[in-house]
Amino acid sequence: MPYPLLDRIDNPAELKKLFPEQLPLLCQEIRDFLIHSVSRTGGHLASNLGTVELTVALHYVLNTPLDKLVFDVGHQCYTHKLLTGRRAGFAQLRHEGGLSGFPCPAESEHDAFVAGHGNTAISAAIGMAQAKKLKGEPDKVVALVGDGAFTGGMVYEGMNNVDTLNNLIVILNDNKMSISKNVGSVARYLTTLRTNPQYNQAKARMETLLDHIPLLGDLLVRALQACKRALRRTIYHSTMFEEMGFQYIGPVDGHDVAHLVELLRNLQNQVAPVFLHVVTVKGKGFKPAEDNPGEFHGVSSFDAEHLPDPDVAPAVSFSTRFGMQLVRLAEQDERICAITAAMKYGTGLQFMYRRFPERFFDVGMAEQHAVTFAAGLASQGMLPVVGIYSTFLQRSFDQLIHDVRLMGLPVLFAVDRAGLVPGDGETHQGIYDPAYLSQAGVPVWSPCNYAELDFWLAELLRAPDGPRAIRYPRGGEDPALASLGCSGNRYDRIFHTTGARDAMISYGSEAADTLLAGRQLNDMGQKVDVYKLVQIYPLPNDLVQELAGYDRLLFAEECVATGGIGQQLQAALLQKGWHGRFVHRAVTTNKIDHADVPRLKAQLGLDADGLRKSWEDL
Repeated sequence: MPYPLLDRIDNPAELKKLFPEQLPLLCQEIRDFLIHSVSRTGGHLASNLGTVELTVALHYVLNTPLDKLVFDVGHQCYTHKLLTGRRAGFAQLRHEGGLSGFPCPAESEHDAFVAGHGNTAISAAIGMAQAKKLKGEPDKVVALVGDGAFTGGMVYEGMNNVDTLNNLIVILNDNKMSISKNVGSVARYLTTLRTNPQYNQAKARMETLLDHIPLLGDLLVRALQACKRALRRTIYHSTMFEEMGFQYIGPVDGHDVAHLVELLRNLQNQVAPVFLHVVTVKGKGFKPAEDNPGEFHGVSSFDAEHLPDPDVAPAVSFSTRFGMQLVRLAEQDERICAITAAMKYGTGLQFMYRRFPERFFDVGMAEQHAVTFAAGLASQGMLPVVGIYSTFLQRSFDQLIHDVRLMGLPVLFAVDRAGLVPGDGETHQGIYDPAYLSQAGVPVWSPCNYAELDFWLAELLRAPDGPRAIRYPRGGEDPALASLGCSGNRYDRIFHTTGARDAMISYGSEAADTLLAGRQLNDMGQKVDVYKLVQIYPLPNDLVQELAGYDRLLFAEECVATGGIGQQLQAALLQKGWHGRFVHRAVTTNKIDHADVPRLKAQLGLDADGLRKSWEDL
């Protein structure tokens, strides 16, 4: 598909060669490209469609990489990547060998900061702006933050420390607020006036003149400022930002690229930190995404001409199975509550929301609050279940220890996306939770199939005893593991050969690879037993005693090696006086590609072929 303007742009300098009146057509070409490209590869669509004009305007005015553009979360960075020479990589977006779905400094000098988790952009941008001041660099730092990030406390911690950074611009991408025609017109007129350099110069001269009037001058300045704040509070509700030290501007139309360019050019002469409030439509230009932005936030490949009905029940996965089972248990126990941190659909908790809305709580992008809020519920006799991605649970580690574990409160952590995760790369991997949960003394279960998930979720809520965690992978169950059913045991020997002196051990979805590797080794004449854990911490005492009867053991897990369950098992065996050979296969790098899970396992030596080859090391 030809893109007459986009085809001419391989870097921001070429963008600047376009005439302003050409920019709306370029924005339309970018939208067409994104819809066509993401429909083939999958990725984050709605958020990127909503920020096309804003990103074009930023690159038309700014001079990256000298000026720094910092994205919050980074879901909306695709237009930025298109304008900075990475169009070819979109053919393999979020796939091995292609582009990361998030800003990645290792990928381009135009990417100022890694952005996979939310609430971080303002703090990072403040640090960059301060560094530029210290080094005497004149460049700007711009933080682009979605309205969802303002549910997290770190945003306000950052804004409370903007100091007098007149090289900092914070842009709120607000895709929830609608502006009436009249208010929008008034806001646009006043915004244009207030960002005009001549206005700011006249304002400064007037305040200086009034300051020199004896007695009344200072009173007049304060009176005029008070009137201005009252008017702005009425029209924009903006005084919070001004009280934090910002010059507030907006709200402005985030799809009027010409007006955005004008504003950003005027802000090159800013005298204070600027808070620019931009209103956009999530999914802009693609009606299915505009109508259902949540459904088109992160998508797999799709046929744009034959879209599925978003009201049809989603495919069964560990997430949806968890959500439906939790509803069944909540029907039997009115103490059960569900908490999510802005991931209602991702964690399968939409079923709880529909069935028991009074016992469902979406606290926004605020994982720390989610955990301590759950602790408060538990302290008053409720049974809170915190549905949360493994990668995001990391953000509330202190609360998990201090507010839940030390008090022994019965909070159940339902840890979604546990283990290796495809597409999102190094920022979203669920490879740390077994290590950090066990270090905090939180018992952890890791079911390998739906039957075990159903059984242990019910069991952990039936007899709550302090904090517990149940973790499960993204996607559906493996057929080989599904066939095992659920024994109700804390571990099982799932493959046995008479006379075997060696064994392989794993848990969760990795058990499928150990099972396959064990069968292959036995077909090759090497007698190997295979074990699968469900309770991974603390390790069952009888398991350690049983494994001590083998000569050689291989433990495989989708977890960091240091502090992982395999390392803990080896220590327990040594304490019992075991002197056999132990090989631990786990994740030994933080640099994880955005390939699919089978490729990630192959790269890390955690697939069946890699485990079979590891056996030779024994």
